[in-house]
Amino acid sequence: MSILKLLVKWTIGLLVLLAILVVSVLILFNWPVASKNADMEFGVSFSDVQARALEMDWKKTYTEILTDLKPKKMRIAAYWSDIEKEAGVYDFSNLDFQVDKAEKYGTKLVLAMGVKVPRWPECFIPEMYAEGENDKPLSKKVAREKAVLEFEKALVQRYKDRKIIEMWQVENEPFLSFGHCIEGALDEQIVEREIAQVKSLDTTRKIMTTDSGELSLWKDAASRADIFGTTMYRIIYKDSDWYDGYIHYPIGPNFFRLKAKLIGKYTNSEDIVISELQGEPWGPGWIKTMSIKEQYKSMSPEKLIDIAEFARRTKFRETYVWGVEWWYMLKYQRDNSDMIEVAKQVITKREEK
Repeated sequence: MSILKLLVKWTIGLLVLLAILVVSVLILFNWPVASKNADMEFGVSFSDVQARALEMDWKKTYTEILTDLKPKKMRIAAYWSDIEKEAGVYDFSNLDFQVDKAEKYGTKLVLAMGVKVPRWPECFIPEMYAEGENDKPLSKKVAREKAVLEFEKALVQRYKDRKIIEMWQVENEPFLSFGHCIEGALDEQIVEREIAQVKSLDTTRKIMTTDSGELSLWKDAASRADIFGTTMYRIIYKDSDWYDGYIHYPIGPNFFRLKAKLIGKYTNSEDIVISELQGEPWGPGWIKTMSIKEQYKSMSPEKLIDIAEFARRTKFRETYVWGVEWWYMLKYQRDNSDMIEVAKQVITKREEK
């Protein structure tokens, strides 16, 4: 047999083996899961930045979420660039409003802080620390890290006596390259310093770190905190040179369950929650301008019910649904309350075992 024929034979054999491996993995990830956490707690994530971007009265929206949906838990964020517009001067009025209202209606809070927190553009760095007068990148980095630690210290000291805050989240997907951020703004060292400082300031609460459920291995984030939060998406939109259209992730609940077991062997973070469950469209444009028909291709009332059931079958402890601002935008601006009505079923009711 000639060398060429031998190479072709080996190549074909390798491709067949690879195909069998891929198919086997997909079968494993999508193998039906009979058991589930029927008592999974469903909360929501709220962003005043997102509500304002959707041209809504964010305070009215936030209050209505608390009184209408009645979530037992909610994740909110401290937007550094909004709070510190002048160096060393902090305006916590927006957060004060959210904490006070949550306290009034008995909704427990997860408070996210850091350079990177939920919502686009992901990084929220005050202008004076993003640019500054010093042209040396290293000096900018040192000044920025000192400033974010001082900001977080003031934040924790302000709210640590508020019992309504159940948990701190330090950074949001800090090890995932996504969003618009200054190069080098986040690395392992600063994240560890942030976590260490929060722990030193408040020994009573646990700290959560988060990462992408589909695109990351979880180890870097999960190994650094008490609780790990994963994102969970089913349908996304990809616009690139090689593909333009919707992608349905070809994975089932087992994908997340197996990752959880694996990460539990290598980290101390065995307590896993779903920090961001898709409840909002991911389409070819800005949700405010997309038609409802287009929006419903990636998220709809029926799809929310499906993904909530998907989440239960991961058997994780609790979930924070993403997209509540969009639900109320549909109500206020499109006269469509379908998402809210379905969300009420998901959030306020538990399935029978």
